[in-house]
Amino acid sequence: MSQGFSLKDDLFNAETVGHLAGLFDKAGVFRAAPFEKEVMALMPPLELKERINMIASVLTRHLPTDFVAAADAIRSALPPPLDPTLSDDDFGKFIYAPLGVFVETQGIQSHVDLSLDLLEDITQRFSMEFSIRAFLNSHPDRTLERLGAWCDHDHYHVRRLVSEGTRAKLPWGQKIGITHNQTLPLLDRLHGDRTRYVTRSVANHLNDITKTDPDSALNRLSDWRELGEQNSKELDWMTRHALRGLIKAGYPPAMAHLGFDPGVALTKASIAISPNVLRIGESAEIIVSVTPSDDAKLIVDYVIDFVKSNGSTAPKVFKLKVTDCQAGKALVLTKKHLFKAGATTFTHYPGAHRVQLQINGRKLAAADFILS
Repeated sequence: MSQGFSLKDDLFNAETVGHLAGLFDKAGVFRAAPFEKEVMALMPPLELKERINMIASVLTRHLPTDFVAAADAIRSALPPPLDPTLSDDDFGKFIYAPLGVFVETQGIQSHVDLSLDLLEDITQRFSMEFSIRAFLNSHPDRTLERLGAWCDHDHYHVRRLVSEGTRAKLPWGQKIGITHNQTLPLLDRLHGDRTRYVTRSVANHLNDITKTDPDSALNRLSDWRELGEQNSKELDWMTRHALRGLIKAGYPPAMAHLGFDPGVALTKASIAISPNVLRIGESAEIIVSVTPSDDAKLIVDYVIDFVKSNGSTAPKVFKLKVTDCQAGKALVLTKKHLFKAGATTFTHYPGAHRVQLQINGRKLAAADFILS
């Protein structure tokens, strides 16, 4: 039987380790073969993050013990920066991630400024968004000052690090103690960036903020609209991306911000599911009919209240359509929904379920069904 894709093996393997070792060998820092042998002997049982930490640990045994000398050695081995003329989708090589871990573990106590200098260099080859967070926690003021300076950096990967590294809910990232009141001034300086790699990060950062303080995020988007520092189409995209969580949750002020009336008048709003008795692993058809009283912009979603293992229910929103509707004209939508068995990310449980129609964030109709 063939093995499934393994991200850890795709990113950290003999070839990528050999690439990293070769850079140091070519720079005359250390010989590649002993480093590769040590790393590959330790790697097989380790998960992805453990592999990053292990490679960083092995580096401490091959780089100079003096951090200043080690920093010089790393710089001498770095490949050329990623192309600064691009604007997106140039992520660099994940094998450079251990360099950031080395910096945060070896330089964070006595060489803060040099460490930040080095992260500035490394992030132009691969993002140091995870490693910068250790400095935000142990030296918040000095790190925020440096991040402020980086807002004007020539290389967009450094500017993107300012936003991505300070996100409240960065996936895989350690928690940080700073607040969005400290990070929003950084986003103010970055929101007008001309590279999508940066503006996507700014939008994701705002989306994180919406989970704890949605009105601050909405107010910032309004302020940026008035400033006019960003292309209007790009700011439209950023706004939709930043508010996606609020829109999915049906938050009325977010709906209104995007021009969707949460209280839109409808002469008809219905939802049905067929069949209404089915087994896990089978599909059902969701049928929606909506007729607005006036011309209106509609976000049409359906929400399934799934039964959990303890018998309670939890809602999950599914997108149907975003559309402009004419007054008195019926909009009929159908979608096949698979209640997949054996999914790795979601487990279905038998019981009485409910599907609800959600229009511009407001739940308007429901239909019950049985899953067995």
